[in-house]
Amino acid sequence: MQKEVISTNKAPAAIGPYSQGIRAGSFIFASGQIPIDPASGELVCGHIKEQTRQVLENLKNILEAGGSSLEKVVKTTIFLTNMDNYKDVNEVYAEFFGKVKPARATVEAARLPKDVGIEIEAIATVD
Repeated sequence: MQKEVISTNKAPAAIGPYSQGIRAGSFIFASGQIPIDPASGELVCGHIKEQTRQVLENLKNILEAGGSSLEKVVKTTIFLTNMDNYKDVNEVYAEFFGKVKPARATVEAARLPKDVGIEIEAIATVD
Protein backbone atom coordinates (compact mmCIF):
# COMPACT_ATOMS: atom_id res chain seq x y z
CA MET A 1 0.00 0.00 0.00
CA GLN A 2 1.37 3.37 -0.98
CA LYS A 3 1.51 6.26 1.48
CA GLU A 4 1.03 9.86 0.42
CA VAL A 5 2.04 12.79 2.61
CA ILE A 6 -0.65 15.42 3.13
CA SER A 7 0.56 18.95 3.64
CA THR A 8 -1.27 22.26 3.68
CA ASN A 9 -0.45 25.81 4.72
CA LYS A 10 -4.01 26.02 6.12
CA ALA A 11 -2.85 24.03 9.16
CA PRO A 12 0.24 24.44 11.32
CA ALA A 13 3.45 22.95 10.03
CA ALA A 14 4.65 19.87 11.90
CA ILE A 15 6.76 20.81 14.94
CA GLY A 16 8.65 17.52 14.87
CA PRO A 17 9.58 14.64 12.57
CA TYR A 18 6.07 13.79 11.40
CA SER A 19 3.58 14.70 8.68
CA GLN A 20 0.37 16.70 9.09
CA GLY A 21 -1.38 13.70 7.62
CA ILE A 22 -0.85 10.51 5.67
CA ARG A 23 -3.17 9.06 3.05
CA ALA A 24 -2.91 5.28 2.96
CA GLY A 25 -5.34 3.47 0.68
CA SER A 26 -8.81 4.80 1.41
CA PHE A 27 -7.89 6.33 4.77
CA ILE A 28 -6.35 9.55 6.02
CA PHE A 29 -4.53 9.55 9.32
CA ALA A 30 -4.32 13.14 10.59
CA SER A 31 -1.65 13.82 13.18
CA GLY A 32 -2.65 15.30 16.50
CA GLN A 33 -3.41 18.99 16.15
CA ILE A 34 -2.93 21.60 18.82
CA PRO A 35 -4.43 25.12 18.89
CA ILE A 36 -1.95 26.90 16.64
CA ASP A 37 -3.25 29.52 14.21
CA PRO A 38 -1.59 28.57 10.89
CA ALA A 39 -1.72 32.16 9.61
CA SER A 40 0.25 33.62 12.50
CA GLY A 41 2.00 30.54 13.87
CA GLU A 42 0.86 31.62 17.33
CA LEU A 43 -0.91 29.54 19.95
CA VAL A 44 -4.58 30.23 20.59
CA CYS A 45 -4.46 30.67 24.35
CA GLY A 46 -8.01 31.66 25.21
CA HIS A 47 -10.78 29.55 26.71
CA ILE A 48 -10.73 25.81 25.97
CA LYS A 49 -13.66 26.35 23.57
CA GLU A 50 -11.53 28.69 21.43
CA GLN A 51 -8.63 26.23 21.55
CA THR A 52 -10.90 23.33 20.54
CA ARG A 53 -12.36 25.32 17.66
CA GLN A 54 -8.85 26.05 16.29
CA VAL A 55 -7.79 22.41 16.64
CA LEU A 56 -10.85 21.23 14.72
CA GLU A 57 -10.34 23.87 12.00
CA ASN A 58 -6.77 22.61 11.60
CA LEU A 59 -7.97 19.01 11.31
CA LYS A 60 -10.68 20.04 8.82
CA ASN A 61 -8.08 21.74 6.61
CA ILE A 62 -5.72 18.75 6.67
CA LEU A 63 -8.52 16.36 5.78
CA GLU A 64 -9.71 18.58 2.93
CA ALA A 65 -6.14 18.83 1.59
CA GLY A 66 -6.14 15.03 1.43
CA GLY A 67 -9.51 14.75 -0.32
CA SER A 68 -11.65 14.01 2.72
CA SER A 69 -13.70 15.98 5.24
CA LEU A 70 -14.90 16.03 8.82
CA GLU A 71 -18.05 14.22 7.65
CA LYS A 72 -15.86 11.24 6.73
CA VAL A 73 -14.06 10.99 10.07
CA VAL A 74 -14.49 7.53 11.58
CA LYS A 75 -12.35 7.88 14.74
CA THR A 76 -10.85 10.65 16.85
CA THR A 77 -8.72 10.71 19.94
CA ILE A 78 -8.85 13.75 22.19
CA PHE A 79 -6.09 14.47 24.68
CA LEU A 80 -6.91 16.93 27.48
CA THR A 81 -4.68 18.19 30.26
CA ASN A 82 -7.74 18.80 32.42
CA MET A 83 -10.76 16.51 32.23
CA ASP A 84 -12.81 19.31 33.82
CA ASN A 85 -12.84 20.81 30.30
CA TYR A 86 -14.67 17.78 28.89
CA LYS A 87 -18.10 19.46 28.75
CA ASP A 88 -16.82 22.60 27.01
CA VAL A 89 -14.84 20.55 24.50
CA ASN A 90 -17.93 18.44 23.75
CA GLU A 91 -19.99 21.56 23.02
CA VAL A 92 -17.57 22.75 20.33
CA TYR A 93 -16.88 19.22 19.05
CA ALA A 94 -20.62 18.70 18.41
CA GLU A 95 -20.68 21.84 16.20
CA PHE A 96 -18.11 20.31 13.83
CA PHE A 97 -19.53 16.83 13.33
CA GLY A 98 -22.79 15.99 11.61
CA LYS A 99 -25.52 13.57 12.51
CA VAL A 100 -23.24 10.51 12.63
CA LYS A 101 -20.50 11.22 15.17
CA PRO A 102 -17.18 9.35 14.82
CA ALA A 103 -15.99 6.79 17.34
CA ARG A 104 -13.87 8.55 19.93
CA ALA A 105 -11.57 8.17 22.90
CA THR A 106 -10.78 10.98 25.32
CA VAL A 107 -7.69 10.75 27.48
CA GLU A 108 -6.37 13.02 30.21
CA ALA A 109 -2.67 13.68 29.63
CA ALA A 110 -0.21 15.15 32.09
CA ARG A 111 1.32 17.41 29.45
CA LEU A 112 0.92 18.17 25.74
CA PRO A 113 3.24 19.85 23.20
CA LYS A 114 3.80 23.57 23.87
CA ASP A 115 1.85 23.09 27.14
CA VAL A 116 -1.52 23.41 25.39
CA GLY A 117 -4.74 22.14 26.95
CA ILE A 118 -5.98 20.02 24.04
CA GLU A 119 -4.81 17.91 21.11
CA ILE A 120 -6.99 15.92 18.71
CA GLU A 121 -6.03 13.33 16.07
CA ALA A 122 -8.36 11.80 13.48
CA ILE A 123 -8.81 8.96 11.03
CA ALA A 124 -11.08 9.57 8.03
CA THR A 125 -12.11 7.75 4.88
CA VAL A 126 -11.51 8.95 1.35
CA ASP A 127 -14.15 8.06 -1.24
